[in-house]
Amino acid sequence: MVRSTDAGVSQRTNVYAERQMLRHAAPVRVLDKFALTKPMPKNKGVNIVFRRPQIFTAATTPLVEGVTPSATQFRYEDVPASLKQYGQVVEVTDVIEDTHEDPVLNDATQQAGENIGRTMEALDWAVLRAGTNVFYANGTARTDVNTPISLPKIRAVQRGLKAQKAMKITKILGGSVNFATRPIEAAYVAVHHTNVEQDIRNLAGFLPVAQYGSRTPINEFELGTVEDTRFVASPDLDPFADAGGVFAGSGTSADVYPVLFIGKDFYGSVPLRGMGAVSPTVLRPGVKTKSDPLAQRGYVGWKSWHCTVILNQLWGARLEVAVTAL
Repeated sequence: MVRSTDAGVSQRTNVYAERQMLRHAAPVRVLDKFALTKPMPKNKGVNIVFRRPQIFTAATTPLVEGVTPSATQFRYEDVPASLKQYGQVVEVTDVIEDTHEDPVLNDATQQAGENIGRTMEALDWAVLRAGTNVFYANGTARTDVNTPISLPKIRAVQRGLKAQKAMKITKILGGSVNFATRPIEAAYVAVHHTNVEQDIRNLAGFLPVAQYGSRTPINEFELGTVEDTRFVASPDLDPFADAGGVFAGSGTSADVYPVLFIGKDFYGSVPLRGMGAVSPTVLRPGVKTKSDPLAQRGYVGWKSWHCTVILNQLWGARLEVAVTAL
């Protein structure tokens, strides 16, 4: 619990409800827009099962005249996962409400909403960057990596995804707090830290969003396209610090930045959308209770559930790169 005291903030004006928290959480998130989403009904426990259809093999046996071929069974595979609960409480004192003029409870609620998105993004990223399908900018292990992203490596990742029949993404979740999807031009999507942005812009054949013409960007964080891949940057997709190879002549190890290439249905998640996705708490100072007989404390808080799971390791890939020093 973090306590905001007299020195930092002041009185509140308006109180935001759940929808406002979700509205502030949505712009912070990138990863949830590309997941196979499955809302979790209330009072159904903490375990959830994602189902994916098994892929048919090519039917290469010729048909025999007048003979009905043997039936092929259609099957699903279950991918189980469990939800976990996360939350935060911020304390505001009565001194703040009585002596300051800033809308502290408004601001605290907005910041809490943004931190919901930041928290869920960090949890998603921890799951997804641990995938097993990995490529390296150079060498054969993370400890070798000390060179930036390159077009040949991007092509190698794209070739690998296509060989595994990973489909391109054609729909994403919209930017609202609702479950509506919107179509996009088919492509793989690569998400990465903003520090990788300049190296991607320097790639041969890079097409920036400003030159898209009639094509609709995925969101405000999209940089542009390189061949079959659309690149999206976020400052919340942290690197592996000091995990790479030594930069020539420097004696220092490179930070390793995962560039996560995403195909359709690579991973699934329980989306942070719709009523009931977040349980907010807004209590202003001034209410006397046994635990606070002088009514000195108020609170802004939230709690929510999270679940993200990789559904098919080979329908996504992680390209580990270093970045060019500025």
